[in-house]
Amino acid sequence: MPTTFIHGGTVVSPTGSQLLDVLVSDGTIVAVLQPGSTALAADLTSSADTAIDATGKYVIPGGVDGHTHMEMPFGGTFASDTFETGTRAAAWGGTTTIVDFAVQNPGMRVQDTVAAWHDKAAGNCAIDYGFHQIMGGVDADSLKGMAELVNEGITSFKLFMAYPGVFYSTDSQILRAMQEAAELGALLMMHAENGIAIDVLVEQALARGDTAPYFHGTSRAWQLEEEATHRAIMLAQLTGAPLYIVHVSAKQALAQIAQARGEGQNVFGETCPQYLYLSLEEQLGAPGFDGAKWVCSTPLRSREEGHQDELWRYIRTGDVATVATDHCPFCMKGQKDMGIGNFANIPNGIGSVEHRMDLMFQGVKDGRISRERWVDVCATTPAKMFGMYPRKGIISPGADADIVIYDPNGHNSIGLEKTHHMNLDYSAYEGYEIDGHVDTVLSKGSVIIDQGAYLGTKGHGSFVKRGLSQNLI
Repeated sequence: MPTTFIHGGTVVSPTGSQLLDVLVSDGTIVAVLQPGSTALAADLTSSADTAIDATGKYVIPGGVDGHTHMEMPFGGTFASDTFETGTRAAAWGGTTTIVDFAVQNPGMRVQDTVAAWHDKAAGNCAIDYGFHQIMGGVDADSLKGMAELVNEGITSFKLFMAYPGVFYSTDSQILRAMQEAAELGALLMMHAENGIAIDVLVEQALARGDTAPYFHGTSRAWQLEEEATHRAIMLAQLTGAPLYIVHVSAKQALAQIAQARGEGQNVFGETCPQYLYLSLEEQLGAPGFDGAKWVCSTPLRSREEGHQDELWRYIRTGDVATVATDHCPFCMKGQKDMGIGNFANIPNGIGSVEHRMDLMFQGVKDGRISRERWVDVCATTPAKMFGMYPRKGIISPGADADIVIYDPNGHNSIGLEKTHHMNLDYSAYEGYEIDGHVDTVLSKGSVIIDQGAYLGTKGHGSFVKRGLSQNLI
């Protein structure tokens, strides 16, 4: 059984940071040791198959990105990252587990869509992966299928209040799905935007000749995110279903989540790096068609209105439970440019899976969050939320040896020609400078990234059969 000894580093967890050594054997963390025993450390350093000196660096659990869309069909095209390219890029950025979305369209069986996603991912992933189930057609058959999927380790189900004619669910369908989720103990995930009202605003904008990417943001007004979030929370309260609101971008929607949590409801908010760093004015409002790079839903919000600062605050208070990416990349050439002259035809999505850990660490450097909160929202709480803890998300004996050696004094320049490994012809964070660096990444004990070299292999990652959420009251 191959062994790895990581010594000299500071192990960071949600509850604190401490100088500790970590012993790995056969893909699992077998011991976390006080570094005081010089003789023991010397013995392990010399006897281990691999010794990693982490002096001056952080030893953290590999990131868990609970929201990705590899190869997702959308708007007549597919997300540009495959499971092979997307998971390799994730590894470069210190993420060692993703949870992707199997997509059911109306008329399809949820079991068949899961089988299709297994076929896409199996033998292709550089890191471990799990699945959520998008329910695009809530009917008696799909509701019955939820129990079968829970038994297969797919314990979370996503509905849409947006995209009429594609994924949209009515309130009656949402109610029935929530009732079933409550019965099963499964997590109900929600894209909370009032899609019916949005379609009216889109139609009116195009009729006025407002066709540029900027108007994607203004037609998906924050009021429609807040209203849908409130409605979802009320339906969840009625049914007793645990509710996870994905990609929250509006501070008013997060206020609704904070209020529900304050009243003891099982409601959780997720946000993404794009909503913390990018804005309606600066990115969607870029000259010409350039703003299409940042078209996503929910949309980027106004910096003048203070959404970004408030989202950081909600991360500090714990009302944002996790930070994921909603990684759904589309190239400018041949994909985003489908919307030239009509912003409604721009495929919605931003590529971030490679940069999440770095961008969130910059928040540590900027004094917005602690390093413990960084690890919590990027690794530990996602693992708990999606039923993978303590196998994932923690440096502890018995956990998978998914470990990142992170240099807080390192530096990373984000850009297409610099650190970009996603299958994408632009970077949403071009020119960003990060005061930190992913030095080494282990997945199940194997070093897959080390000092600027990719050492992983296609097919190293395997499917994670998940349990029920461990974050519920």
